[in-house]
Amino acid sequence: MPTLLTFGDSNTHGTCPIVAQGDYRRLDAKTRWPCVAKEVLGDKWSLIEEGLPGRTTCFDDPIMGSFMNGWMGLKIALSTHGPIDLLTIMLGTNDCKALFGNSARDILGGISGLLAISQSTDLQSRHRGYKTLLIAPPPIVVTGIFSASFYGADRLSEQLGDLYSEIAIPVGHRIL
Repeated sequence: MPTLLTFGDSNTHGTCPIVAQGDYRRLDAKTRWPCVAKEVLGDKWSLIEEGLPGRTTCFDDPIMGSFMNGWMGLKIALSTHGPIDLLTIMLGTNDCKALFGNSARDILGGISGLLAISQSTDLQSRHRGYKTLLIAPPPIVVTGIFSASFYGADRLSEQLGDLYSEIAIPVGHRIL
């Protein structure tokens, strides 16, 4: 049975919009995008959801913790699960937080590192080879209780899709 591993942040986790501190809600399995993708793939596929709210491409979050670093998380996920046949990576939203001071190119560097990890000989061999699908996260709408944390993130996030396509296609990846 082929296996899909979805790796990302709150978008992959299915976190509902947070309207108050401490608010925690998650979309149901019929609504979360990884589950919708699995439904389209059919019953012959299995799904592993690796969505962690707050995860970054490669940055330790000084408030949430160093475990938000996607480079570490991807290595752990690929070492924990398997074998897999398809890996999706959708990250970059939390890299847009004002506290990181990142440019779009900084975020692209984090994505490049994730692709390098996913294509490493050791991990590809462990899983008998798998494909990686890079997905640009949707542009951020700065509103609500996290407006200060994501100051300027709307303009920054709008650049990610084009930048991701620059590195995804030339190295044999596909971008949605």
